Amino acid sequence: MAMIEIEGLTKRFGGVTAVDRLTLAVEAGEFLTLLGPSGCGKTTVLRMIAGLEVPDAGEIRIGGKTVFSATRGLFVSPGKRGVGLVFQSYALWPHMTVRQNVAFGLEIRKVEPARMQKDVSEALAYMHLEGMENRYPQQMSGGQQQRVALARMLVAGPEVFLMDEPLSNLDAKLRIEMRVEIKRLHREAKATTVYVTHDQTEALTLSSRVAVMEEGRLVQATPPREIYRRPANLFVADFIGSPTINLIPGKIVQKNGRTFFEGEALSLPTPALAAHVGAEVTAAVRPEEIRIETGESGDAVSGEVYAVLPAGSETIVQVRRKGRIFNVRVMGETSLNIGEIVCMQFIPEAVIFFQGDQGNRIDTGQE
Repeated sequence: MAMIEIEGLTKRFGGVTAVDRLTLAVEAGEFLTLLGPSGCGKTTVLRMIAGLEVPDAGEIRIGGKTVFSATRGLFVSPGKRGVGLVFQSYALWPHMTVRQNVAFGLEIRKVEPARMQKDVSEALAYMHLEGMENRYPQQMSGGQQQRVALARMLVAGPEVFLMDEPLSNLDAKLRIEMRVEIKRLHREAKATTVYVTHDQTEALTLSSRVAVMEEGRLVQATPPREIYRRPANLFVADFIGSPTINLIPGKIVQKNGRTFFEGEALSLPTPALAAHVGAEVTAAVRPEEIRIETGESGDAVSGEVYAVLPAGSETIVQVRRKGRIFNVRVMGETSLNIGEIVCMQFIPEAVIFFQGDQGNRIDTGQE
């Protein structure tokens, strides 16, 4: 296992800054996912760690060894960094069999034939590819080809695994299967892993920590549950979660000695925000934190069912109130119909608040 340390890493392509002064440490044995929308710089970061891109500034250390330093003019070639890389496109040699693809790196290193045979066979067995040794890539499914790419990385025995959106070309069923395989591979190989994806489900299910990027900058790096429940700012809150979080702009006011959030479609008691009276804020509510009731109840607010989207184990109900659409997650099926008037019950403790001017999360001390 090797720790990865990145300090002040910057990469420019012409007048575009793809990565802007990134500082990040990946602990030995950690599974860290770089997550963000297309063009945020996550793949560029991965390629700089691998040595496939030369940074313009900063420093990279792997296992305590400096592999790049702009100030010292140091650049260690990719083959000497002790990393294994899996590409989005698999990058298999079409004229080579499965066994030849997996063994290719060992042949380049002139590994002794008996040892090579043993290591390749073990890697193929680990990735459930027994009996496919003599097939060519075009004779295999996408999931099988991805297993070959993983076996090729595994057989080299790197201390660091780097994976660039390896599941994006697979269908939904295969993606779930391969998530299981990748998580199992990481647990048993105990290699430090950096994984790039724009798929938040992959990030939340695979990672020990998620690093969210926006326009080349690191926004937040924290465990999956923390990034979902305590997003650092509005960008993270809106990016993480499907369906998306409900965002309601408003203001903190005081009435009859009590503190409230007053939005265009919502009013909630917020005693924890008494110090923010008068501030413009945005309230954020996850779809599963709203309860739909068919009768009037307490502090519930009414709305009209705008859409009903069944998805088997759950149903997404969209409710329109004063021109704003609320996403609500209902477990199982529902008998609600479009146009029906319902009440939405909000749990004040589950609402996250963000500053109206900067978009940063307000710590209420209730999370």
